[in-house]
Amino acid sequence: MTDSEILSRLPERLKKARRAQGLSLEAVEKISGVSRSMVSQIERGESNPTVATLLNLTRALNVDFAGLLGEDTPEDRVEILHEHQTPALDRAGDGCKIRILSPPQDTGRFEVYELIFAKGGKLESKPHERGTREQLIAEEGRLEVTSGVAKGVIDKGDTARYAADVPHCIEAISGTARAILMVVKF
Repeated sequence: MTDSEILSRLPERLKKARRAQGLSLEAVEKISGVSRSMVSQIERGESNPTVATLLNLTRALNVDFAGLLGEDTPEDRVEILHEHQTPALDRAGDGCKIRILSPPQDTGRFEVYELIFAKGGKLESKPHERGTREQLIAEEGRLEVTSGVAKGVIDKGDTARYAADVPHCIEAISGTARAILMVVKF
């Protein structure tokens, strides 16, 4: 695909991404720092934005930069993300490694993580946005879940569901542990 073909798709894709989130030009200006007149010009195909401008817009609209400019994705496409390509945060000080399994565009709505705990490892979290809930599925080991003042223990195959809009903590209580965490905002 040529540069001109890629750029010819940009206006409609940008407008579609903005409208899918129900954002006005003014709202995009506030969250991206790109003026609404520039956003409008880009959406009408009257301006070729810089890479920095596009990065600001894709972050604000929570869309994938490559997907915004690349080929159309067919409905029957299977996206494969190999283990070494999966983003991860290694919180070695806390004994918890977090692999981010959900796509970036789902951030804030529905997030999926794999948590890998060293012996005694824990993941302490401050309250998330009001109405946020978590589901934790133990894949290996034993985990203690604290949500506010409530506590519970789960073993392999068990699921804990709890409020995440209060301080909460997940801790490996007998050796190493591994779990899948789903964060959902209602």
